[in-house]
Amino acid sequence: MSDKPATTPAPAPEYYVRSFPAPGLRQIVRHITGNSADGKSRFLESDSGEHFRFMVENRAVANIIYSTQETPVNLNDNIDVAKAHEKEPPFHYPNGSIVRMIDFGPDVESPWHRALTIDYGVVIEGVFELSLDSGERRIMRQGDVSIQRATNHKWKNITGNGTLPGRMMWVLLDCQEVIVDGQKVEGDLGDLHKEYAGRGHY
Repeated sequence: MSDKPATTPAPAPEYYVRSFPAPGLRQIVRHITGNSADGKSRFLESDSGEHFRFMVENRAVANIIYSTQETPVNLNDNIDVAKAHEKEPPFHYPNGSIVRMIDFGPDVESPWHRALTIDYGVVIEGVFELSLDSGERRIMRQGDVSIQRATNHKWKNITGNGTLPGRMMWVLLDCQEVIVDGQKVEGDLGDLHKEYAGRGHY
């Protein structure tokens, strides 16, 4: 019999995300529609999204609501639906789109990052602080919208003064090369890069 003391696994943090939705937030439903052979519009699927990705040491979870890989989108034979199901998208698709929902644990803060995209961000539940590298900040509440135009920024969930989870959703679209004062702007995900390393465009 070994004299070595038995090891016990490290306890999980007080707030730990193991699934979507994150603890304390309600489940959501995604409805995908299509056209049937009789010319009628139909619901193809109703579910809760897919390609869940756990982030920030399991204190946040991303849910891909939908993605497309080209513009205009080919809807024939439900090709776009098959592509959306097939694989988790990168941070963004050139000439495509991504609808990404993220549940944030209490007081969770994103790294500073700049993506070469235009992002429409909507607060679904909770209160968030949006900071820019100029030092400017804005508080966003349920229903508020941000239009991120390839700018360096970060998000912080301040719901309940940092004691409750929150939820945001973004629609990411590709953009042309960005030039500021004659200089090309480069994308940089910062510490967020590790979540998307080797998985396409930023």
